[in-house]
Amino acid sequence: MNEYYRLAKEKWDAVAKPLDGMGEFEHILCKIAAIQETTDIQIEKRAILTLCGDHGVVAESVTQTGQSVTASVAAHMARGTGNVCRMAKTANIQVIPVDMAIKEPLPEDIQSVDTIREALRPGTILNAHVAPETGDFVKEVAMHPVKMAIAMATGSKLVEACLEEGYTILGTGEMGIGNTTSSSALAACLLHVKPEEVTGRGAGLSDAGLQRKIEVIRQGIAFHKLEEEQDTERILSCLGGYEIAGLVGVFLGGKKYGVPIVIDGLITAVAALIAERLKPGCKDYMLASHLGREKAMTMILEELQLKPVIHGDLALGEGTGAAMLFPLLDMAKAVYDGSTFADIQVGQYRRFEHEA
Repeated sequence: MNEYYRLAKEKWDAVAKPLDGMGEFEHILCKIAAIQETTDIQIEKRAILTLCGDHGVVAESVTQTGQSVTASVAAHMARGTGNVCRMAKTANIQVIPVDMAIKEPLPEDIQSVDTIREALRPGTILNAHVAPETGDFVKEVAMHPVKMAIAMATGSKLVEACLEEGYTILGTGEMGIGNTTSSSALAACLLHVKPEEVTGRGAGLSDAGLQRKIEVIRQGIAFHKLEEEQDTERILSCLGGYEIAGLVGVFLGGKKYGVPIVIDGLITAVAALIAERLKPGCKDYMLASHLGREKAMTMILEELQLKPVIHGDLALGEGTGAAMLFPLLDMAKAVYDGSTFADIQVGQYRRFEHEA
């Protein structure tokens, strides 16, 4: 991969601009070149995989809303009217909502389909249903290991299927009431920090609600005796969600199939960290979109050695941060493909030996 990164960097340096003038975007496009093994970077056909699932821990009063919201928002995405869909339409991005574990029935106007190609039609959601919801992690494991493994394998297969349909770069998104509780619990265990250090307000909890959420996470970690746990898969099984496990598979699939995968917010970042723990080197296929509002984002991205380029205090989810990155990459690529110093008959800037 390093050879293509070097060649892409040489192409950047030949563009008529100051050296490193496009900053972090030069690194991102070089990374994409390394992943795609070409300096002719292809990012025009892109999709966001938004994985949806319900969480049993909602029974512990850690959210403002009930589980029916998951099905409702997933249906909006299937119709193309969800927040991420409206954003995606402005940037030529295909949003593919995926049912991993939606508990409530979907509206009658939403068709559950079995292939990526079918899921590209309006009014459809991709059927990858593993279970109705997770277990309540303060009382039982969230996911049976076998079902969790199925969800992870499904995520990897989604990347393969998208690649077969011609998509060259993918974003990640999620929807699931209660999933910031699960992801914060996972982050606390994976990063070996106290729950209060990584737990935020999610969709807008009060002070009392936030304290309740922290206490539930503390209870779940103690119930499963995870304080010193090093087994990443066991942590995921005890505390995670089927959409999170599916996202882990998406990031694993990025490495397996050579596809750049864009991280969205906290839930997808936790999945990215798990993928890297399970298969070191996955981070070489990841791109960070934004620094989400949830507390754990900075710690996770630092461990993954990824630098987000959007600092907008976002906390919307669904893949909206990932969607925002794509038009920025388009603009950066327009410069990357632009006039060189040779084209304008001007001497090229050169690097000095003491510079990195």
